[in-house]
Amino acid sequence: MSRSETVFGPSALMTPANGLTLARLLASPLMVALVVATGPSTWLLVALWFICSSSDGLDGFVARRYGTTRSGAFLDPLADKCIVLGVLAALAAIGEVGWLPVILIAFREVSMSVFRSYAARRGVSVPARTTAKVKTLLQDIVIGLAFLPPVGLYHARALGWVLWLVVAVTLWTGLEYLRDSRKLLASAQSPAPGGVGRHAA
Repeated sequence: MSRSETVFGPSALMTPANGLTLARLLASPLMVALVVATGPSTWLLVALWFICSSSDGLDGFVARRYGTTRSGAFLDPLADKCIVLGVLAALAAIGEVGWLPVILIAFREVSMSVFRSYAARRGVSVPARTTAKVKTLLQDIVIGLAFLPPVGLYHARALGWVLWLVVAVTLWTGLEYLRDSRKLLASAQSPAPGGVGRHAA
């Protein structure tokens, strides 16, 4: 099969990348249930979390290889947020981390998703900055540390400052996104020469 025959258009739904994204979405409740049932420190959770977090990069590679889609652009960040917020909430529920940092992270992620949908309806797509990718990596690392058995009973002290660092980076990237999106929205709504509005890419 030639490369041209395997590339999916932007409106495609049933794609390999979307299949990986769906698998991450389905894994979210499983991870939450395992955290609550087995506690934070098991090698099983470490292995499952490594698969989930690394599959995000594989998802992006497959999407770029075979064609990005509008459904994938929506579902991929949704899957990331579901599994990260679900696991963090489970860790807070069993007393492994505090609720306040989890709530702050959840507020940023949910509010940015709502605002991203608002901007998309106006034809504006805001590209992710490098700091947003760092934010995602730090979230994955702090959860991985919580699952790592050698950390043992020192989770609360070892993870405390790391989690607050993640909170700071998460909130900062939210402010960056708002600033970038406001500029693009203003550009899209401003009249172009001849009275025709311009739409941001």
